[in-house]
Amino acid sequence: METLVASVLIVLVFMITSMILNNMFSNSIKNNTRNMDAHLNELEYLYKREKLTVPYQDDYKDWQITVEAITENGTHSVRFEALNSTTNKNITKTIHENDP
Repeated sequence: METLVASVLIVLVFMITSMILNNMFSNSIKNNTRNMDAHLNELEYLYKREKLTVPYQDDYKDWQITVEAITENGTHSVRFEALNSTTNKNITKTIHENDP
């Protein structure tokens, strides 16, 4: 009887652990934005080298990318914005015109 109870407890511990690990793994995949950050950096590089015309819109995988010129308080800036259509995650990056 003791062996059966110990076996059930071990199985429960392994099941709970596997569910926690599965949840952590799926969340890390959903929240991974490295590819989009790299793509936005590439677009910023192209903009600074005058290879990208503004306004710019594109779809990249599940992301909708918008690059637009904005003026706030007399300061000219360019906003790079990416919105994920499945997770509604938003990444915004702004560079000022006088940045090198």
